[in-house]
Amino acid sequence: MSAVQDIIMTMTTAAASFASPATQQIGRLEAQVATVVRGKAKVIRLAVIALLAEGHLLIEDVPGVGKTTLAQALARSLGLAFQRIQFTSDLLPSDVIGVSVYRQGEERFEFVPGPLFANIVLADEINRATPKTQSALLEAMSERRVSVDRKRYALPRPFVVLATQNPLEHHGTYPLPESQLDRFLMSLKVGYPPPADERQLLLSGGVEETLDGLRPVLAREELIALQGEVRQVLIAEKLADYMLALATATREGGDFLLGVSPRGVQGLYRATQALALCEGREFAVPDDVQRLAAPILAHRVLLRRGSGDLDQARQAIEKVVSTVAVPL
Repeated sequence: MSAVQDIIMTMTTAAASFASPATQQIGRLEAQVATVVRGKAKVIRLAVIALLAEGHLLIEDVPGVGKTTLAQALARSLGLAFQRIQFTSDLLPSDVIGVSVYRQGEERFEFVPGPLFANIVLADEINRATPKTQSALLEAMSERRVSVDRKRYALPRPFVVLATQNPLEHHGTYPLPESQLDRFLMSLKVGYPPPADERQLLLSGGVEETLDGLRPVLAREELIALQGEVRQVLIAEKLADYMLALATATREGGDFLLGVSPRGVQGLYRATQALALCEGREFAVPDDVQRLAAPILAHRVLLRRGSGDLDQARQAIEKVVSTVAVPL
């Protein structure tokens, strides 16, 4: 049996052990993505949590480690409309949102939607575009609609931006503004694959053929239903207070120049519900919050030292988690 088949069998068996049909559906999704993103079960779980929590996902890492592959695998595993936008320095906002075209025969303007009008939008190398083009996503990511020529156009549901970016020290990159970073529910790094998985990847000639062969394992209606189930997961008031205490600790100075926003706390709340659902529970526990604090909060803060360094921000958030008392 191949390594890929081992992955599928292990993850599918784990999903089947839960009584809830929701966790079985989630297990199928994760198992399929794992066939192309090997040795990264934790990364896949976090990405799926972002989808279930109706949040946008920012994947930051060096080129060639599978950022785009992860985004494509997620999109192809869902029966949704998918568009990829390759962000470059000359990309214009109208190239993303769309443009109004004058129809001379009808003597009227008609809005022609851009690639943003899809369920899953892969914003590849988003930080290679200028700040003006990056800002074109702000309204879409926050309100699930766009404004063009004083008219508003709703985006399809579900609507998720899966963005990849290269580290800021790489040539030709622009920093994402804080207002846009705060609209991403989660940021994560893929990292290099484990040696055994990288060896298998090398010997198999890559994952392109496997990626091309992926078929949807969840329909649009099933994903929307799962997102609805996430909102039914119980979070005790003490646990909500714990989330607020973590956010407050980042707003009181110390290592931080800028603390976590209210949007960040709301995102942590929803992601915590999604993690509990993934693990077959109808309620959340403090461990859920602790596991998600760094991926959800780190990209939203500014540090007194090393601002813009995601690893340092993660360490600062983990320090906060270790110092704030857990509710009993």
